Amino acid sequence: MTNKRIISIGLALLLVVAAFCFTVFNQDSSKQTATAPLTTRSIDSDEALLIGNKIFQNECGGREALLTSWNSGEDFPSLGIGHFIWYPQGATGPFEESFPELIRFMQDEEVTIPEWIVTATQSGAPWQSRDAFLAAQDSEKMQQLRMFLAATKPEQTRFMIARLNRALPAILKPLSEAEQSRVKARFKQVADSPMGYYALVDYVNFKGEGVKPSERYQGKGWGLLQVLQQMSDEKPATQAFAEAADKVLTRRVELSPTERGETRWLPGWRKRLATYTATIN
Repeated sequence: MTNKRIISIGLALLLVVAAFCFTVFNQDSSKQTATAPLTTRSIDSDEALLIGNKIFQNECGGREALLTSWNSGEDFPSLGIGHFIWYPQGATGPFEESFPELIRFMQDEEVTIPEWIVTATQSGAPWQSRDAFLAAQDSEKMQQLRMFLAATKPEQTRFMIARLNRALPAILKPLSEAEQSRVKARFKQVADSPMGYYALVDYVNFKGEGVKPSERYQGKGWGLLQVLQQMSDEKPATQAFAEAADKVLTRRVELSPTERGETRWLPGWRKRLATYTATIN
């Protein structure tokens, strides 16, 4: 066999191997694209600032004094621009506790945190009742806590955005393939709409992902998952999202235990939902 023929055969074999590898790579890549969860889009610092300020307005009326709150009828204080829940020592409840998670997030970002806050988040809020919390409003620790929360608004905003980034895979997990496609499409439509990303971040912080069994009344949830499932595909995305959220929260109130008196909260919730379709400013 001549050298030229050997070279020709060798080149042919290399082309076959290359073609096979290219085909396998493309098949694997298409499979990964089809099954990978849809992630949220990136946002710039200006949009993050807008989101943080709007949530601060929603939760605290823009007042730093309300960065440390304990609402009447609730069993926990609500802290920060997102009114993150922190259960007292030894207490638990049906709603997701988010303040200790916020502190862990800040620790990962190497934010300076008062040592007593870090220690307390490992065991629970140091106030055992709303009365004790209110009595401590002018204490040194409470003032230090408010100053810390006022100084870390950007970090709190990033924490809420990070929570949204984790939310979509969590809400898709229990769904059928067909329902996953619908929910992903609606999520993307909202995220890509004016005010839509803010609406998603705010609602997840406000009412959760909708996947915890404990966050149900009579088997019906009120989180992001339930809102996306309730959405109409016939209206602009943020309008459809806000209207679906209204229906879901109205149902929550109707199914809630009478002793909780949740009817009193619905007007405020609706005022908040109206910001999802307001003009950006």
